[in-house]
Amino acid sequence: MTKQPGSPDAAQPDQDAAGGTAETRAGEAGPAPVTDPAADDPAAHQAEAAVDHDPADDRTDVEDAVDGEDSARVTGPVPAPGAAVLALLSLGWLAAMLWSTREAIHSAEAGVTVISLSAFALPGVISAALVAGAAVSLAGGNALGRRYGGGITLRFVGAIGAGMLVGLVAALAINLTYADNATTNVIAGTTAAAAIIGGAVAGARNAPVVGAVSASALGALIFVVAFSRVRDPLFDLFGAGDTQESLVNAAKWVSRTESLLAGLVAGLLAFAYLSWAKRRTIRRNPAATLPRWPAYLLAGAGPGLFLLLAEVIIRVGGRSLLDLAGALSEADSVAQTMLGTSRVDNGIWVLFVGALTALIAFGRTLGSTETEDDPAEDPVAAGAGR
Repeated sequence: MTKQPGSPDAAQPDQDAAGGTAETRAGEAGPAPVTDPAADDPAAHQAEAAVDHDPADDRTDVEDAVDGEDSARVTGPVPAPGAAVLALLSLGWLAAMLWSTREAIHSAEAGVTVISLSAFALPGVISAALVAGAAVSLAGGNALGRRYGGGITLRFVGAIGAGMLVGLVAALAINLTYADNATTNVIAGTTAAAAIIGGAVAGARNAPVVGAVSASALGALIFVVAFSRVRDPLFDLFGAGDTQESLVNAAKWVSRTESLLAGLVAGLLAFAYLSWAKRRTIRRNPAATLPRWPAYLLAGAGPGLFLLLAEVIIRVGGRSLLDLAGALSEADSVAQTMLGTSRVDNGIWVLFVGALTALIAFGRTLGSTETEDDPAEDPVAAGAGR
């Protein structure tokens, strides 16, 4: 009822209209609390949460990292792990080969012996330069990728530059420390060419595979040098006697044994390196593309391909030195021919044995992975199927 002017109630303030007073009349109940119908309705709560919810709040740290600063690593090429250490080891091996060749040449008393020893030591120097150029270029490619991104063109140009640097330093070391004769320039030029070609190989997009090839090739080269200490006992084991035929047969079996073992070492090292690179990639970047079986096959065959490539470089760049050594005598000509054939056979053996070893090792990991991922053994899947 509306209060009229002049009525008895007109002078009383309209307390109820103003929201009530702090006190209530005795015997009267206070005003009923105002409730929100949506407060007791779960559906209303869910609707309100859906309106106020920001989907970006549910992103995990891993997703943020992948979509954020790690996005370049997801789409770009994966770097080769341990490239810096591999570069140092390969440079050390190249320095050791250059030093041993220099000592052998300087120990010769006659010029004819110098030419023969230079031709004999050339394959070891060229193989070491090829691996060193590839390893140093991998390390340089990783540095360029971290600083400027993973562009394939920039990576290839940087790899060529690193290979040229290794070849230039090796050639200068040969010219400054070796005796000044006709063979020095041949060794220096061929070594520089091998390092540049190794750098070009390292410019490939799949850096972990190149790293596996370089690491396994270095391991195979070291194994071959270490194997030379047991060649004499193996000659006796394979029946080397006083006749020329028995010596040739024993040498053939010793060479095949060396190639077989070198291929096994190369394949196992290639598989171990790629497995390490795979675990490292999963830990740092789960969305990156992982190597499949062709990568393991190529990595296992890579050391043999390196040996065959080194033989091509030797026969092209070192042709003058080989011809000079073969012209010394008929025995030297036969020896150079047999050594060249033996190197080719060794490269083929290492290629096939290394590829088969790496592929078999990879296949064994596939069997264990399928067993672990079997849905029948998964307790969650088993519970859902009941």
